[in-house]
Amino acid sequence: MVTTRREAEIAEAARVLSDRGFTALPVVDDDDELVGIVTEADLIARRFPPDPRYRSGPDEGVMLTYADGSVGDVMTTDVLTARTGTDITTIAELMLRRRVRSVPVVDDGRVIGIVSRRDLVRTLARDDSAVARDVRHRLEIYGGPRRWTVSVHNGVATISGEPTDLTDRHVATVIAESVPGVTRAVVGSPLPR
Repeated sequence: MVTTRREAEIAEAARVLSDRGFTALPVVDDDDELVGIVTEADLIARRFPPDPRYRSGPDEGVMLTYADGSVGDVMTTDVLTARTGTDITTIAELMLRRRVRSVPVVDDGRVIGIVSRRDLVRTLARDDSAVARDVRHRLEIYGGPRRWTVSVHNGVATISGEPTDLTDRHVATVIAESVPGVTRAVVGSPLPR
């Protein structure tokens, strides 16, 4: 897990974000506990002095102070976090509502991962054949080989075969919908009531 510390220089954090293609870095203390997050926006805010060749109106001539120094000077301390096992739907909804691009995943105060919007988009962009292969594999672990036929189109997994009762159908649905890239699972035709 890539993290940074409060005392790290802003330029160092900017290099890590740039080199790794990240949008945010969790900031941890000496005990590796989360104390904040530093984002691209935090790093670029007030870092570029105005170009003296341009006049921009009423603020002309006003000297701004530009953040310089350490990550601790610019980081955000009110961090939206998720716990291990948090439903990805909940994380996605919170990201959109709070307008954040990354959510650290913490366990006992320690960062164990981070979920970004890019991760979610990458999951949605998975190739249907790869998603179908993963669904098929997980269903084989549950019910044995060649029990179900799986097809996936635009993230919707259609499963047919031998789900004989409502419990089997439910389990097959849960298994399929746990595969990254599956947006919905349709299992067989409805059983007669």
